Amino acid sequence: MSAKGNKQKWTIIGGGNGGQSMAGHLAIMGFPVKLYDIFPETIEAIRKQGGIKVEGAVEGFGKLELATTDISQALEGADIVIVVAPALAHKAIAKDCAPLLKDDQVIVLHPGSTFGVLEFKQTLVENDCYADLVIAEAESLLYACRSKKPGHANILGVKECLKVAAFPAKENERVLKMLNTAFPQMYAGANVLEVSLSNLNAMMHPGPTLLNTSLIESIHEWLYYWDGITPSIGEFVEQMDKERLAVAEALGIKLKSVGEMYKILYGVEGESLSEAVKKNKAYEGVKGQKNIRTRYVLEDIPMGLVPMVSLGKMLGIDVSRMETIVKLGEFLLDKDFTKEGRTVDKIGLIDMTPEEVINYVETGIRGQRALA
Repeated sequence: MSAKGNKQKWTIIGGGNGGQSMAGHLAIMGFPVKLYDIFPETIEAIRKQGGIKVEGAVEGFGKLELATTDISQALEGADIVIVVAPALAHKAIAKDCAPLLKDDQVIVLHPGSTFGVLEFKQTLVENDCYADLVIAEAESLLYACRSKKPGHANILGVKECLKVAAFPAKENERVLKMLNTAFPQMYAGANVLEVSLSNLNAMMHPGPTLLNTSLIESIHEWLYYWDGITPSIGEFVEQMDKERLAVAEALGIKLKSVGEMYKILYGVEGESLSEAVKKNKAYEGVKGQKNIRTRYVLEDIPMGLVPMVSLGKMLGIDVSRMETIVKLGEFLLDKDFTKEGRTVDKIGLIDMTPEEVINYVETGIRGQRALA
């Protein structure tokens, strides 16, 4: 897609694999793009060559308008701000952005993990940011990508479809109109609850990782999906996934099971989850970790499972399997993931009824008080 005649200004927050890939891709399409990162060496390398060299599924040189470690420069004049950073960093980024954001800007968490938008919004409010803006989140990263060194991005593949939802949901059309100028494959989910509760990483990462601790800490090399998703572990994940679906159903949201999603995303199915993942060629050769302190635990428990458990318990749903994995992670790593994670009090949902939760994400209004 060409950006000829389109003056929409983009800012990418995050200079890792995904951030450099998106910034380079957008610049190749002709959009004015700024890139922000906290690491001076990354920014200096990009600034020195004037942009990002992209190869793979996308080829070309993306000339950037600015590469900076100054977030105020990055945000100035931006129409749309894409946050491409680990979910663990979202709260800190929101705090840094709070005094700088302006009316009519759109922020997209790419991806949001579970309830990233609600945490981001709550953080802005707590830091006295009442700019009239919209926050949205994508269900996953658009790219399969790597950056071997600053200023170079290898895009292995680009998703053909990606669900996005705005907060409040009444702004879905506005956000998608902006995103679709560059990414026509992005489409609107019903609301951020639907997108967040579609976070399959929370199902497929923490449980299998912790239940394979002996393999992780052994001398043996192993394959994460083919060796790690045994019949018993796969069955546990499927039962845990039913809790995720029950939380969604309590909010009137109908989601696909993890097994159904494998058929949709990868065209594979089996009598069990264990059988299905072994048919997925995309997983062939994916090695298992050799350290339990992996993002599959450190990020996907507090930013993925904890918010699902917290919301489920508030709604009176049995989330005992999900909670078991949270507790197991806390015991094995000696970390309080529940305290660190996105709980209902931290994301602005405490003591709400299902109807109030839905009304909040649809309208941005909690009770009779509108949140700017």
